[in-house]
Amino acid sequence: MDRLQQLSGQLSPSSKQSLLQKNPDDVVIVAAYRTALTKGGRGKFKDVGSDYLLTELLKGFIKKTGVDVNLIEDVACGNVLNRAAGAFEHRGASLAAGIPYTSGFIALNRQCSSGLMAISEIANKIKAGEIDCGIAAGSESMSINYGPNSLPNLTPALQDNPEMQKCLIPMGITNENVVKKYNISRQKQDEFAANSYNKAERAVSSGAFKDEIIPIETIIAEEDDDDNIVYRKEIVDTDEGPRKGVTAQSLAKLKPAFAADGTTHAGNASQITDGAAVVLLMRRSLAEAKGYPIEGKFVLCSAVGVPPEIMGVGPAVAIPTVLKKAGLTVSDIDVFEINEAFAGQCLYSAEACNIPLDRLNINGGAIALGHPLGTTGARQYATILRLLKKGEFGLTSMCIGTGMGAASILVKE
Repeated sequence: MDRLQQLSGQLSPSSKQSLLQKNPDDVVIVAAYRTALTKGGRGKFKDVGSDYLLTELLKGFIKKTGVDVNLIEDVACGNVLNRAAGAFEHRGASLAAGIPYTSGFIALNRQCSSGLMAISEIANKIKAGEIDCGIAAGSESMSINYGPNSLPNLTPALQDNPEMQKCLIPMGITNENVVKKYNISRQKQDEFAANSYNKAERAVSSGAFKDEIIPIETIIAEEDDDDNIVYRKEIVDTDEGPRKGVTAQSLAKLKPAFAADGTTHAGNASQITDGAAVVLLMRRSLAEAKGYPIEGKFVLCSAVGVPPEIMGVGPAVAIPTVLKKAGLTVSDIDVFEINEAFAGQCLYSAEACNIPLDRLNINGGAIALGHPLGTTGARQYATILRLLKKGEFGLTSMCIGTGMGAASILVKE
């Protein structure tokens, strides 16, 4: 048993009853919503940026929740691909949506956990007494910002440094490293991926996502009969990623994407996606005084480091870490949302932590829905809150590029 597996077994006795208690200083979740998730480069959000997505979602969020924007003291937004993590345009988006200039703003980039880090940022400010109410968000346009221009520029003196090079390993290769190290077969990965597609397709068909999605109007650029660019508007309210009829057998026909002898391909990896998500957090005493509904309580968030070359194992370490700090065990958690960056790393993390697959990504994950990098952590909250029943505990987690993992715990009220 290696160090990662040892850590995954270090779980403390349950303290569920104490965490279920309601205290005036609790950080509570008043609302969590998202846009639909659309295909990067060819979906209905391909011609609008992350600033537009965040502006339109915030407008719809404010209208739907009826929140008094003057209560919002700070806004944190996760983003990975924009310059400066969208510090300028996402502050502008919050103002354009009607949040007053008196509210602060911070742009956050911790790779794939950026949306969760935005939640943690606001929650911790409430816990510390700095604010009583804040918005946590994530917004990403991979259509516009994903590609060669998103790669780092290294100082020449560091280009050959071995530790630096580890942090630059392509994510697909890190997954190949994980599946080779832990003997996860192509068949198991494809079965896991097909199951993600099947669950997500059922969720879309049954309308399971309707309550968490705020429809927004998009702008689509098209060529007319004279080859002129024309623009049309359309309401987007449905995820584009899920596909019908995906099986492990159909995925087995796809060629490896990162190594000739590899097992990672387009069908068992997360999709390139555009989308945004928003979470409203308050101190319990404020929410109760103002009469806002309380959907859940934020318990804890932890981020950990792992070897960069196997960054996908991040959840396998972050999950036991956050559980131990909260005094919980895997059996105390009713629903898990672990980001499916790749089938191999997600499957390994679940198995290393002894997570029952029937409690994992119940409506599918990023393989089927997509992974708009800075958005996913906040999107998971919009999803998991609707899967939990009163008094149940949920856990969200993801691996993080350059070798990290993050995990958080919340309880439904």
